[in-house]
Amino acid sequence: MKHVIYIEDDLDIGEWTKRELENSHYKVTWFNSGENIYDYLDKADIVILDIMLPGLDGFTLGKRIKMKYPNLPIIILSARSSLDDKIQGLDFSDDYLTKPFHPQELIARLEVLLRRHNNQDKDIEIISHLKVHINEHRIIDMDEKKDIVLSGKQYQLFFYFIRHINEVLTKEQIFESIWRETYIDGDKTLMVHIRHLREKIEKNPSNPLIIKTIHGIGYKLQK
Repeated sequence: MKHVIYIEDDLDIGEWTKRELENSHYKVTWFNSGENIYDYLDKADIVILDIMLPGLDGFTLGKRIKMKYPNLPIIILSARSSLDDKIQGLDFSDDYLTKPFHPQELIARLEVLLRRHNNQDKDIEIISHLKVHINEHRIIDMDEKKDIVLSGKQYQLFFYFIRHINEVLTKEQIFESIWRETYIDGDKTLMVHIRHLREKIEKNPSNPLIIKTIHGIGYKLQK
């Protein structure tokens, strides 16, 4: 039975969601805030997290959880539905579902994330000729048998892509998550940094196989 840590301060929503999850054979430990959760996270399979919480807000709490448990999947379940909130949430979480929601959709998303995390090594991703040690934040070129060293923004970009493997990411989403500024159409900053990143990780930067350009939208790290 998979163990869900559920953090939600609304009693009605919390009781209803907990009941629906338990009816679908999940073990649920429900908290009204982020206090006292760390004794339980070691044995958790997934976290469902509200944003508007008493005390520490969900964004801050989620980042702290992800920093300490980088392989523990997090779903944000929030009434906050603006693009800015979603971008901020997806910077650290694995999925974002807005309220009101149908329990079957929540359960379907839980199952997708659990399959994804159970089917991959908890620490290592193999992407083309790269071996990525996620917990160590280390990238190894397996052909050249050497570590790849990235600059600050290249490093942030690469591991942002790692958290969103095979997902199409918009230029706005990437830029605003890494630079924490509003993206202005026509700004070449992201494009330049992607080019420099490709020069370090791609076999042929002019024909990239790892970070793909999705024309008119953004980029995708292809596994």
